[in-house]
Amino acid sequence: MTNPSILYRGGRLYCPADPRATALLVRDGRIDWLGVDADAPTADRVVELDGALVTPAFVDAHVHATDTGLALSGLDLSGARSAADVCAAVAGFAAELPADAVVLGHGWDESAWSDRRVPDAAELDRAAGGRRVYLSQASIHSALCSSALLAAAPEATGVPGFDASGWLRRDAHHVVRELALGSVTEAQRRAAQRVALRRAASLGIAAVHECGGPEISSEADFTAVLALSGVDGPEVYGYWGELMGAERARALGAAGAGGDLFADGALGARTAHVSVPYDDGEPGACGHGYLTSAQVRDHLLDCAEHGMQGGFHAIGDAAVDTVVSGFAGAAEVLGVERLRAARHRVEHAEIMNKRLIAGFVEYGIVASMQPAFDRLWGGEQRMYASRLGLRRSLESNPMGAMHGVGVTLAFGSDSPVTPLDPWGSVRAAVAHFNPVQRMSVRAAFAAHTRGGWLAVPAGAGGRDPRLTEGMLVPGAAATFAVWSTPAGVDDGGLPVLVSASAEERGPDDPTPLPTCRRTVLRGAVIYDGEDAS
Repeated sequence: MTNPSILYRGGRLYCPADPRATALLVRDGRIDWLGVDADAPTADRVVELDGALVTPAFVDAHVHATDTGLALSGLDLSGARSAADVCAAVAGFAAELPADAVVLGHGWDESAWSDRRVPDAAELDRAAGGRRVYLSQASIHSALCSSALLAAAPEATGVPGFDASGWLRRDAHHVVRELALGSVTEAQRRAAQRVALRRAASLGIAAVHECGGPEISSEADFTAVLALSGVDGPEVYGYWGELMGAERARALGAAGAGGDLFADGALGARTAHVSVPYDDGEPGACGHGYLTSAQVRDHLLDCAEHGMQGGFHAIGDAAVDTVVSGFAGAAEVLGVERLRAARHRVEHAEIMNKRLIAGFVEYGIVASMQPAFDRLWGGEQRMYASRLGLRRSLESNPMGAMHGVGVTLAFGSDSPVTPLDPWGSVRAAVAHFNPVQRMSVRAAFAAHTRGGWLAVPAGAGGRDPRLTEGMLVPGAAATFAVWSTPAGVDDGGLPVLVSASAEERGPDDPTPLPTCRRTVLRGAVIYDGEDAS
């Protein structure tokens, strides 16, 4: 028995092949027809669009669903502007918790504070009434911990990254993170995952790439997120970041053996591996490289042996250089064309140069990037400039240059590092702090829609991304979003995202962004704004 056919009419479709289209017919999960209202075929049901814009739905190419859900429903510290703000927020949140609960918070970013002193372990003890406290920094690569939590994790003492002040990085952070998140019950985890996926659907996101691994999540957590794929929400494609773990990734149901397989850390924690020392770190400090080029090579060979897509987290230019060198080593064994055909990925790729970009082109590496990083931390006065100096800051996140030479881009949020916000990410790429790196709305939108499908290997989820995923054309999957566009639609058929005023145009542009009215995944409605209201 076939599903009822549905005609969506009276809108405006982003369909470059037929820019006049105002209607589309959905039958059995696919787009059966599109064109103008007057030519529309009959259907079992009709949905009036009332002038709304219809576009392909977004794909978020890098998320952490459980952490996102916990951040959405837990202690949000993104608004804190001082150590006192953090302590006040902890005190208010902890007062509602049982005495034996762990206080979990996320999102503080001292780089934006006028006084960059962070609260120490003793201050967190007092604020939380003696409860264990774990507060992840915006990058998720370091955290503030109370004395009570440190006492519960004696194995972290003396491990690289440990500091008695309670601000932990590197391996010590991994130890306390595992302990803190281990306090979350299975029911809480499932609830958090559903909260995250529902939020994604409400923003016009129909698929997410979940990045897990032994250093950031458990196998049970990872597979639980995968089990929710397409269950009244977005599809989930998983990446398991374990070195030499291609066989394990396949057994877990992952699309690839990569994602957060760490070649380095993060700029916020000064653990990203850079070739020139940090401007605001210890003298000569260049962060930390966690992999060698030989390990990168061997991981790619392991992926080839098991027929898996691979990938790495690499932020600093020294880490990216290690990864590209590993690709060169793998190419000597496999040949360049076989390596290119696997469409391996690098997550973030924030600090690049022309030579490294050329390596992405040569080996067909997909760049999974987060435009919001530039919006939040780029420019002359923000974190990149503090860590790297102005020149290197302006050279960061070179998505425009990479797009210009043909690197496949897949945009995402790294949520909860930055919020789920697809139109905000498109605007961030369009309004990059460095005008040289700015992209067109059309190119940035493609990177956040079709690019996300192209970043997933053919066959994952029973689909082939090389065909019509991320497009509104007859025969394609009926995966789209319906939008209200308060600032209007431009001549190319996409929403106006930036101001006509040159003074207002930029990462903090006040132009109102589109709001999602409905999200459809393969013909099924996974979000309806009318139901939500």
